[in-house]
Order: sequence, then C-alpha cells, then structure tokens
Amino acid sequence: MYKVVLIDDEPLARQLLKTLLQPYKQVEVVAECGDGFEGFKAIQEYAPDLIFLDVQMPRLNGFELLELLDNPPSVIFTTAFDEYALKAFEAHAVDYLLKPIVKERFEKAMQKWLQHAAVKDNLPVSALTESNIYEGYQHRIVVKDNGLIRIIPAQDIYYIEASDDYVKIITKDGSYLKKSTLSHIEQTLDPQQFVRVHRSYLVPVTQLMRIEPYEKESHIALLHCGAKVMVSKSGMAKLKTLLGW
Repeated sequence: MYKVVLIDDEPLARQLLKTLLQPYKQVEVVAECGDGFEGFKAIQEYAPDLIFLDVQMPRLNGFELLELLDNPPSVIFTTAFDEYALKAFEAHAVDYLLKPIVKERFEKAMQKWLQHAAVKDNLPVSALTESNIYEGYQHRIVVKDNGLIRIIPAQDIYYIEASDDYVKIITKDGSYLKKSTLSHIEQTLDPQQFVRVHRSYLVPVTQLMRIEPYEKESHIALLHCGAKVMVSKSGMAKLKTLLGW
C-alpha cells in the first residue's frame, strides 16, 4: 500500500483529489493538509510515497516546503498557475496538474507515477527552490532552526555569508545556517536590493554605510549593523553600477 498526503489550502481541491484517488486501491490517503506547515509535519510523521502539492499557499508555499525536506517524496503539483511548470519538470517532478483538474489528465499523472513506483518504492524529487515567485524574487528565506521552521523576511537580513556547504544568514535576531550555496541565494533575491560584493558575502544595499579601501584593488564595507565585510574588485564594480557611482 502506497501512502499519499494531500497538501492544498482549498478544501474542495482536496476533496476532488480524494474522489479521483478512490479507484486506486493500492494507495491510501494518510493525511490532508491545509498549508505548508501542516504538510511538512505530515511528511515527517507518515513518510509518504507521494504528495499532491499546491504551490501558492498561506504561511509556507509548496516550493518552500520542499526546500525544507532532506529526502522529498514523489511530487505531483496541483495548481492554478502554469508559470511554475518548467521549474517543476526540470527538478523531475512526476507531473504538473493545472486546476481545474480533469479526470483524464489525473489518470495520466497517476499512471506515470505508478510506473515509477513499480520499479522503486518512491521517486525522490530534488529539492525544489523558489526563484520565480512573488514578482520574480523571494522576499523571505525559510530555514530550519533547532527543529523549528523559521521564516526570515528579507528586510531583516544584515548580510549573508558563505560557510562551507551552508550559508550563514545574519539578522537582527541572530544568525541562522541554511544548507545552500551563496550563488543560489543570490539568484533568488532581488538584485536591486542584494549585491554579491565578494565571493563570500551577499549584502543588502540598505545596510551599506561606508566603503573604505583595503589593499590592492579590494575594499571593506562598513554596515549599519556594525559588521565589516570584504568587497572584491568585481563586487565594487557591481556596486558602482547599481548605485550610480
């Protein structure tokens, strides 16, 4: 028996999925979730083989949820928005169903997943990250902090530093580690607001207080939070272009 979790903030959408799943006796819906936080807890508790996942939900959206999972289950997206389809398929999602979901299209998605499941207990999906939501850029970063989920608004970030296989996000409330690369974080944040001033530092423009020469062609940026970060030659060029120096 395969375990399935439904994650969608629309009760009618979840009910439709349950109805469409009834003919599939080899699957069992073990949980229904109305938002990403509930979905995360259900996945941790039930370790499902397949999840049906909406993209835009309150509190925690579908991409943010997947980003929190070390080994995501197979995913079939269910959403009213078609602009996320390419990202989903590039990350090897099983399928992408547009609402309103029709029976014939649903059956094709299920057959595709069952073929994979017949070979393997589940089809892991690479962690999906959100880079084209909310007018194209993230306005927050989601991290796991001592078992808790913490949402960090972009305006609360002092700077972000590379730290081996992680990034360290320094905020007014403290610092947090997130398993990611600085390059990835850079791509998800608004380039008009955050600048990669050095291979190890990403800084919000609003934090820049003063930039001083350091050695050779490098500089040091003094931030309003009191920190000092290195600015490389290429980082300085980015700042000059962005700020019109």
